[in-house]
Amino acid sequence: MALSTFDARTALVIIDLQNGITAIPGAPHSMSEVIDRSVELADAFRANQLPVVLVRVSGAPDGSDFAAGRSDAPRRQSGARPAGWDVIVDELAGHPEDLIVTKRNVGAFYGTDLELHLRRRGITQIVLAGVATSMGVESTARAAHDHGYHVTLATDAMTDMDETVHQHSITRTLPRFGETGTTAEILELLEKTR
Repeated sequence: MALSTFDARTALVIIDLQNGITAIPGAPHSMSEVIDRSVELADAFRANQLPVVLVRVSGAPDGSDFAAGRSDAPRRQSGARPAGWDVIVDELAGHPEDLIVTKRNVGAFYGTDLELHLRRRGITQIVLAGVATSMGVESTARAAHDHGYHVTLATDAMTDMDETVHQHSITRTLPRFGETGTTAEILELLEKTR
């Protein structure tokens, strides 16, 4: 689908670009590529006085504050994480005007103050980037759509651990919840509409 427009009040929401997660290899895009493209988007949003929201996942070392539901996939081992694993990557950090949202679930809406931050600023559209495409990004896109936001997805500013899973998300699932485009296409549209 072609990108249509940017609402006057659009925010960039970047999912889980933090030290512990970006240390994992991504596919099809490397984590460094995703970080670089997310920085491009964030710089453009800041230059246009549009909000940038940096979402990170954190929680108790024993996992007691994460969603407890049963699933077929084995649960990741809990326990002590390396110091700084939940710190936003340096390339995106250091902008006091950015909003930081901490989540303890897959998506960025449930159990966080993301909705409050967006509504207080009159946001009607979000642009999503980050990792993992099929988890944090997809879950946040679904919830944003359910909350009535227009959703735009920067498909080359997100990645997964498996290229097939990423491709399924960006070609089959995410187009049901928003418009998809590359970082360059999003930046071009932002420039035209500002």
